[in-house]
Amino acid sequence: MSLLYTAHVPAGAGPFPTVLALHGWGASAHDLLGLAPLLHGGEALVLCPQGPVSVPIQPGYDGYGWFPLSGGEEPDPAEIDQSADALLEFLDGCFERHPIDPKKLVILGFSQGGFMAFQLALSDPARFAGLIGLSTWLPEALADSTEPRPALANLPALIVHGTQDPAIPVERGQDTRDALIGLGVPTVYREYEMGHEIRPEALGEIVEWLEEKVLTPVLLV
Repeated sequence: MSLLYTAHVPAGAGPFPTVLALHGWGASAHDLLGLAPLLHGGEALVLCPQGPVSVPIQPGYDGYGWFPLSGGEEPDPAEIDQSADALLEFLDGCFERHPIDPKKLVILGFSQGGFMAFQLALSDPARFAGLIGLSTWLPEALADSTEPRPALANLPALIVHGTQDPAIPVERGQDTRDALIGLGVPTVYREYEMGHEIRPEALGEIVEWLEEKVLTPVLLV
């Protein structure tokens, strides 16, 4: 696997419900791993890959991203595709290394990681049992290029956004909600009085939604 990653692997043989968690711009593979003990009572496998793009944060310390950002312009589709391919290769490798339950695989992303989560899930919705986008956005190009199809109706989505988000205005979260609903994705949307972050009340929503919509239900073959 070409991407570095951290993982929370429950005790036992599995297979385990699995959350693929994608960090935001300037963070790292450690950023979302702290969610693992709270998801499914710590009994979910959580995989946190690290973006391939180095982001200078301060002297001697770099964060990471999934594609370069340039002054509010739309990202380069070729760079998005390159990271998407790397993530799919990473995920395929994880199926060989970890006891993943393929019927209960959720993709979660914060900020730029949410963008990548949309990219993967909307391109291949049958692969994922759920989609979570946190403080993120769905560019118009991706919404416009994705035709409504039956598999999208089986991809439950949770979108959470802060009303005081200074990095990605809440209106972009609302636009994302509307686009997903237009594509036929069963979408739950929540706003909280917070900035570009995950507050405890938002985390509670995530945990509850995962249990009710994805991790606990018995899925038919």
